[in-house]
Amino acid sequence: MNPDASSVVSAFLPWLVAALVLVFAALVWLVLHMGRLGQRVDSRFAEQHLQFVRELQASSTAGSDRVIDLVAGEVDNLRDRLDAEQAASRHALQQLHLALLGQLGSQKEEMTLRLADLANAFAAGQEKLRTEMLAETLKTLSEHARADRELLQSGLKNASEQLGSSIEAMNRTVGERLEAITGHVNLRLDEGFRKTNETFTSVMARLATIDEAQKKIGDLTTNVVSLQELLGDKRARGAFGEVQLEALVRNALPPESFDFQFTLPNGTRADCVLRLPEPTGMVVVDSKFPLENYHRMFEGEVGDLERRAAQTAFRNDVKRHVDAIAGKYIQPDVTSDGAVMFVPAEAVFAEIHAYHAEVVAYAMTRRVWIVSPTTLMAVLNTARAVLKDVETRKQIHVIKDALGKLAKDFSRFDERMQKLATHIRQAGEDVAEVQTSSRKITAHFQRIEAAQLDDLPVALPEAPAG
Repeated sequence: MNPDASSVVSAFLPWLVAALVLVFAALVWLVLHMGRLGQRVDSRFAEQHLQFVRELQASSTAGSDRVIDLVAGEVDNLRDRLDAEQAASRHALQQLHLALLGQLGSQKEEMTLRLADLANAFAAGQEKLRTEMLAETLKTLSEHARADRELLQSGLKNASEQLGSSIEAMNRTVGERLEAITGHVNLRLDEGFRKTNETFTSVMARLATIDEAQKKIGDLTTNVVSLQELLGDKRARGAFGEVQLEALVRNALPPESFDFQFTLPNGTRADCVLRLPEPTGMVVVDSKFPLENYHRMFEGEVGDLERRAAQTAFRNDVKRHVDAIAGKYIQPDVTSDGAVMFVPAEAVFAEIHAYHAEVVAYAMTRRVWIVSPTTLMAVLNTARAVLKDVETRKQIHVIKDALGKLAKDFSRFDERMQKLATHIRQAGEDVAEVQTSSRKITAHFQRIEAAQLDDLPVALPEAPAG
């Protein structure tokens, strides 16, 4: 059976069945309606109505059978016609397929021959075009490379000459500056070493003088038979103290740092003044020798009452000397705020500090320092160290000034060196850029030599018409 006929029958059959169902439903509705009407009409019409219904049912059944038979005949006829048309169409398609296969085989052979000819022509044209383009490219690149090489060589030569002249001038300038700085530094160092050696020689000479004076004092002490006989007079004791003070000061300090028998602005004369650096300033040293009451304290025939009286008198003598020194030798804006009381005898000094502490405290309150020859030497050594430190500081100031000038010269040298480094760095960057260009040109030459021209566009030949 033809599929088209089957599809037509399948499409028509549901409509037919639906029509029959509608007719039957209409009959049923009519029967039911008529039944309801029958209940309302008179009983005399019941038999007539029943008879009419029976006839109607019979006629509808006969009509349905006729319709079904008619439809079944039409469907069979339609199926047979469709089967015949389908067989004819299948035969025609088979014939058409065979004809197409034959035609395609002949066209395929013809197309194969045309494609082979086209491929040969395309290969020949491509080879010719490649040869022509390669020759033209090589010629152009050779000209550009020769021009770039000449320009590069000229630039490198000029840059090398300029860089060489700049470096040579800078080296010459740096060498001259370094020689000048080295000479200046050596001169300053030699001068400093010379002054240091002179100071050291002077100190050694003074130490030798002090040693010689100490030897003389030792000889003098050995030759003294009795200190009591020699110092029995006050003037003699004063002179002895002044001489001893002068010897100690002269042996310990340089001449410009002290004066003897110096007259102060208030008219008083000091045994010795020490000229120390600020803020200490001028320090007055006065020699005092309270010996009478000191001897009375140690006499064997003296009783305890007289001994205590001698001790009291000794303390009063020392306090009186302290007051005299504080009143005469401490002057504001002239001397320092303290003075020194020199006691030439170590025994007297020891007695004061060992058994008369209140006298020492009183002297401290009056800004008077009591010293002996030994402690005075310690004071003078301290003063000498201070003076030496001041001299050293003066030399350091000179050296500092020289170093400041040297620092300025070196700062200018550093600035010029930085400028030179900037020029050298710029030249290095230029050389790096030139090397980059050279590598790129070399790479182009290498690709040209290797014939790597695959990226170049190639014009395809036109295909023959047909």
